[in-house]
Amino acid sequence: MVYITGNHDDAFRKYSDLELGNFLLADKVAIEVNGKKTWIFHGDVFDHTTSKQAKFLGKLGSNGYAVLLGFNKIANFIMQLFGKEKLSLAKTVMQQFNKRFIKIDEYEQKIAGIAIEKGFDNVICGHIHQPQKRVINNEKGSVCYLNSGDWVENMTSLEYYDGDWHLYTYNEKEIIAEKPVRHIPQTEVLTSEIAFYLHSLAK
Repeated sequence: MVYITGNHDDAFRKYSDLELGNFLLADKVAIEVNGKKTWIFHGDVFDHTTSKQAKFLGKLGSNGYAVLLGFNKIANFIMQLFGKEKLSLAKTVMQQFNKRFIKIDEYEQKIAGIAIEKGFDNVICGHIHQPQKRVINNEKGSVCYLNSGDWVENMTSLEYYDGDWHLYTYNEKEIIAEKPVRHIPQTEVLTSEIAFYLHSLAK
């Protein structure tokens, strides 16, 4: 298991590269599966709102998001009592924050550009909570940019099977309808040797 640290658990970063049995704590990892290199990190280091110059704004945003999530739970509990659809204030606020302050396309282009320079085939991050899978090109090459979104509001994750990364979105209605949970066959990522390499990648 590899635990990638982010701005919400920044305190863990002083223990970066700690290994305990099969557990690894890291700021970033690079893996190679079936000849393709993937760079994985949280992504906050590329967000100017969490830089040292804007640390207060970053903390305010993190704490505000946590408060909104708590309020959301209470609001949705009440909504369900009245038979209403769930709402997501936290998701709406996060999307507006990203549009106004982070500028999502610039963020994605910056990450993709660095990944291309480093020779990666895929680059994976989270942080901005915007699920995405797209190929980004520039004059130096191309890379597949992937963002896992989050498992709290978007209910999305990234999975590797059939020789590629896939963006998965959880559908609560399928579970409620008691449809069978989709089966992911044993894949190359489970049967092939995965090469991990650390320490060589600058932030």
